[in-house]
Amino acid sequence: MKLDWLMLLAAWLVAVVATASALFIGEVMMMVPCQLCWYQRIFMFPLAIVLGMACFSDDRRGAVYALPLAVGGLLMAAYHTLLVAGLIPKSWIPCSAGVSCADQKLEILNGIQIPWLSLVAFFTITLLLTLFLRRTPK
Repeated sequence: MKLDWLMLLAAWLVAVVATASALFIGEVMMMVPCQLCWYQRIFMFPLAIVLGMACFSDDRRGAVYALPLAVGGLLMAAYHTLLVAGLIPKSWIPCSAGVSCADQKLEILNGIQIPWLSLVAFFTITLLLTLFLRRTPK
């Protein structure tokens, strides 16, 4: 039972760190996010709230509600990662004006780009929620 709660707590902490990082990059560093980054934020920001409420109320339903957000964000982050890696044709780029979705300027830890970090965060949350839901009774 304690391990179940720790998985939910870990998923919430990943969502909080990802949300705080996105806010720091946008509001403190004044970097304007691209269109796909906005979509990923739309999936991530509610996760920090929903998973926090689920974790501290010990409510399994919060994980059930959060899983579709995590999977949606995972798919969006995977698409963005493939786009940045050059594995998606340039004609499929949704960003027609403003900041380019394919050319990421910010790199962390000597070359890791933001879409890769987003992909890891959404994958981790999805994995933890899936394991949590399989271990807990309905």
